[in-house]
Amino acid sequence: MAKLDDNKLNRLVADSRRAAEKREQDYREQALKMYPHICGRCGREFNRDNLQELTVHHRDHNHDNNPADGSNWELLCIYCHDNEHQRQLEAEQAGATSGSRDSRNSTYNPFADLKSLLDQKK
Repeated sequence: MAKLDDNKLNRLVADSRRAAEKREQDYREQALKMYPHICGRCGREFNRDNLQELTVHHRDHNHDNNPADGSNWELLCIYCHDNEHQRQLEAEQAGATSGSRDSRNSTYNPFADLKSLLDQKK
């Protein structure tokens, strides 16, 4: 009986991983079509040779929150993405030790003035 339960559990875990990978691939493809291939933090530009180093970051840290308009995503290079998650982890740890949670979000928006710049070119 335990062997059957283990097989069932292994299948369930494998199916869950495949579904998560498919979801990730779907929102990554959408984000890459939607946004310029530029890191939202450091401004590094990407082309097809190094595009694998550009990741999709969920602003609210919820990988299941993938609105079609991309409002919960930003493209970050692997270094800035790792840094963002490290900052979040450190903020959570600091909140656990101090009794208050640091929930500050980044206010930097590299494309804030993009519309006016594009209008100037016309």
